[in-house]
Amino acid sequence: MPLRPGLSTFGQVGRYPAGTVDRWPTEGGALGGMVFTRPVRTPADDQRYPRRAVLSAGAATGLALALTGCGLLDRKPEPPPGPDPLEPVRSQAQALANQYDATMAAVPTLATRLTPLRDAHRAHLAELTRVIGTPAPSGPAAGSGSAAGSAVPVDAAAALGALRTAEDTARAAATTVCLAVPAAHAALVGSIVACRASHVEVLQ
Repeated sequence: MPLRPGLSTFGQVGRYPAGTVDRWPTEGGALGGMVFTRPVRTPADDQRYPRRAVLSAGAATGLALALTGCGLLDRKPEPPPGPDPLEPVRSQAQALANQYDATMAAVPTLATRLTPLRDAHRAHLAELTRVIGTPAPSGPAAGSGSAAGSAVPVDAAAALGALRTAEDTARAAATTVCLAVPAAHAALVGSIVACRASHVEVLQ
């Protein structure tokens, strides 16, 4: 069947309303015998798929909320964080500084000799507090291994012997911590261990 010049089969699409019969015009203007029909969409067809999509989305959302709720109910609370591994070293630094203060108050003649050692422990205490990020406990330090809160020997030799024992005990404890802490803190604890070892020699 010949087509009008300049027109293709696609040139005729859309000229007639939806749901009507499309016939291709011939050379003489008469309708040819080739017929194309288009499906007619109804309002029910337009609403069918959106409604299904809404129902499916609602069901999926409900299932997700149910699963989330179960997870929230079954979740166990996080355990509280344990003490900082540097805390024993800080506690010992505070105890040693307190013991030096008590010794110098009991034996004033040792003040000149002991003040630099006491100040070193105070510096350790300040640096450890900065790294730990929490204030140092107030009051007498626990686990000091010293007699800072009790009677201090008034004899110079006995007072030096008590300080030497306390320094050596704290040095051994800090060595154990140094082997267990992360590498980022090992250098700090190692320097404190070395300082306490040097104090043992100074107090001979």
